[in-house]
Amino acid sequence: MTTIENEFLKVSIRSKGAEMTSIYNKSTQIEHLWQADHTVWPWHAPNLFPIVGGLYENKLHVNGSEYQMKRHGFARESEFSLIDSSEKHAKFSLPFNELTLAVYPYHFEFQVLYDLFDEGLRVTYKVINQDEQTVYFSVGAHPAFQIPFLPNENYEDYYLEFETSEPLLTHLLSADGLISGETEPVQTDGQKLWLTKNLFDRDALVFKNITSKKVTIRSKNHQQNVSVSFQDFNHLGIWAKPGAPFICIEPWLGYADAEGKATDIRQKEAILKVEHGHVFEAQFVISLKN
Repeated sequence: MTTIENEFLKVSIRSKGAEMTSIYNKSTQIEHLWQADHTVWPWHAPNLFPIVGGLYENKLHVNGSEYQMKRHGFARESEFSLIDSSEKHAKFSLPFNELTLAVYPYHFEFQVLYDLFDEGLRVTYKVINQDEQTVYFSVGAHPAFQIPFLPNENYEDYYLEFETSEPLLTHLLSADGLISGETEPVQTDGQKLWLTKNLFDRDALVFKNITSKKVTIRSKNHQQNVSVSFQDFNHLGIWAKPGAPFICIEPWLGYADAEGKATDIRQKEAILKVEHGHVFEAQFVISLKN
């Protein structure tokens, strides 16, 4: 386990998946990251690569070949190496290897960097092309935040505040977690989306096109809040296991396949690419306010 900290925050990261396991507010003594109860949902904040969401028939199609791949890709279950660290910084690396080549035929290095500054944590994704060909991929985050913050509160005391008061339209998912082709408006109160135990009965809220680049978790009872800012990300998922005491705010670059449609990775909707010898980079910031 790797720990970085400053006067405000203490963050722990494990080598499996380069996944955060704790975001601890030192002033309020509140743990803000979901603690991965295995009877409910066994993750904290998985990093998603080289796909986001599910694939049609769990198969990745590359240059005429098929590869088996689970939802959200292999990075979250892979062992990363810590290649650089200091008191407030940690850099983890997953290079291509025999296991990755068996399911994803590209030479790459995927890096996840964590940097603390004041009451914020910056998370940076880097995809380095070490291949002779263009590398195609998706990447995203899946941090789960514990709600409520305080023991005398309820889940329904909380809401998500979007940066703008735009109309929210979710792309519905099929039973297999694929884009169904149907959409549905999400009822909001101005910029507020109130959390309820039934909000995710039909799986995640998937926003392909969203103007807001910041979402804040707030309570009606106090001013403490957690925000996620994601200027570099075009898409957003919001999810919780129905009835569970957490909320996931998920900046994405990419999303699930469409239902009933197998597509080569090069034609996959919202796919990213990085050319030979180049590096792709995107970052988001988690901020805590008291």
